[in-house]
Parts: sequence; structure tokens; C-alpha cells
Amino acid sequence: MKSPVLNFRHLHYFWVVAKEGSVTRAAERLGVAVQTISMQLALLEQSIGKALLAPQGRRLVLTEAGRLALGYADQIFLLGEQMQEALANTSNDRMLRLSVGISDSLPKLIASRLLEAALRLPERVKLVCYEDKFESLLGDLTVHKLDVVLTDRPAPSGTTLRVFSHLLGESDIALFGTPELAQRYRDNFPDSLNGAPLLLPTRNNLIRGRIDHWFETRSLRPDVVGEFDDNALLNTFGRSGLGLFPAPSALAADVHEQFGAEQIGKLDQVHEQFYAVSNERKIKHPAIEAILSAIHGRVFTPTKRK
Repeated sequence: MKSPVLNFRHLHYFWVVAKEGSVTRAAERLGVAVQTISMQLALLEQSIGKALLAPQGRRLVLTEAGRLALGYADQIFLLGEQMQEALANTSNDRMLRLSVGISDSLPKLIASRLLEAALRLPERVKLVCYEDKFESLLGDLTVHKLDVVLTDRPAPSGTTLRVFSHLLGESDIALFGTPELAQRYRDNFPDSLNGAPLLLPTRNNLIRGRIDHWFETRSLRPDVVGEFDDNALLNTFGRSGLGLFPAPSALAADVHEQFGAEQIGKLDQVHEQFYAVSNERKIKHPAIEAILSAIHGRVFTPTKRK
């Protein structure tokens, strides 16, 4: 018996509902009636022969089949978007698309510096940036939703993922603070950090363990007044003067310009590394090539690429 042809309108409605977590919000986004979406979802599930969504409180959650279908739908509609862009660009005015995943633990100033190189290409470049957990971004990379992931760690070894980590470089870590805090704690650094208010990344961040070890080996006990999963939020609280905060010393000028913070002192032997993770051992995307070629001496201490 011949399988029924997949109705892509039905699939698109499912895709939007899965993203929004609610038929009502999906209806508002699509500008159609709630009943229309409910009917189309029912027809899709009937044609597939499996339930894709299940109620959980006031939300709809994906079933196992729904999670599988969503992965394919992501790829289908991403390709559709890319096709529209390619057809819209004339041969005389082509735009290069670069889809970048930015790990939530990566300093945003570092990501900005790296992506500047792509924007300096002769071709027009459209950047599409996504921020998420490193593991989620790796999943998106393997299904080609992303061209590259910028992060502070290499892809884990011993997995079935066919991805390659390119070491870009590293930077010393320093502590920064508002001018008032800098004046108070710069003298007699690092002993001055005993009891000093400190803002740190949460413990799932790689650099947090290195900073904690640095304090322990020097018998220093600062007052950790805040821990942040989001690097940008940490910097925002640092700008308010709530406490001292760590950042790559290579970004001292940027940190001062954006947050009005001054460097107090470096945490010697504490370094943060930065990686580009791709599906290719040899990079072929022109914009990613530009990023890898431009890093030496421009962003942080250059290191030999792997």
C-alpha cells in the first residue's frame, strides 16, 4: 500500500506549535484560528499514525515521535528558508549566509570580535546567530542547522558525533570592577581579595573551576555575592558595582568601554581557551575561513591550530 504524501502545511503548523508550546500562541503567530491548527494537527497525526504532542498542564509537550519529527522539520524549514534566500539573491548581489551557534558560556565580546572578521569579507554576509547550551548547539551542528559553533571547550572525544574542534587561541583571565571597586582592591592585589565581593559564573562553566582553584591555592576567601549562568548578565551586574568579575584580559579595552570597568589584576596561570567546532576537518566556508585566518594577534594570544 502506497504511503500518503506528507502535507507540508500540516507539518509547518506542528513545527510552530512545537516551538511555541501552545496551540493558542501558535495561532496568534500564524494568524489563523485555534480550531484550524487543532484540525491540521489531527490530520497530520492521522496520516503519520502516531501522536506527536501530548498535554502537560497548560502546555503541549513532544512525544518521542514528536521529537523525532521536530528534528526533521527543523531541517526541512531551514532548507526552505535557505532556498528562498538563494533564489532572492541575483547573481550580481549574492549574500553569503553564516549560521553560528554561540555557547552560552562564551564571553559575548569574544564572539563579537571573532565574527567581525566574517563581516569584512568582500561578499555580503548575513549572520544568523543562536545562543544555547553547548550540547544543544552540537546537535544542531550535526544536522547542519549551524555552520559553526563558537565555544570555550572542544567537542567531547569518544562520541559518535562527526565534528571537529579548531583551537583558536586563549587569553589570560583578569578581575575587573567599577572605578570605585578598582581603587579599593587594586592595591596589595591579590591579598586584597580576601572578603572582596565577587561575581562568578556558575559551577557548570569550565573557567569557574580554574578560578576556584586559583583562590584555593593562594588561601584567599572572597565573598561570592552572585553566580550567573549567563555571561552577559554577569557583566551587567558587574557594571552596577555589585562586585568584581572575571573577563579575558585581552578584552580589557572593550570591558572598560562597554561596562565602565577597570582591570584590577590578572589571575596568573588562569587561561580561557576558545574553539570553533565544525562538521569539517578542513574548513571550506569562506566566512569561517576568514574567522580562523584573522585571529592571530587580533583577538587573544594565538595558538597553533588543531
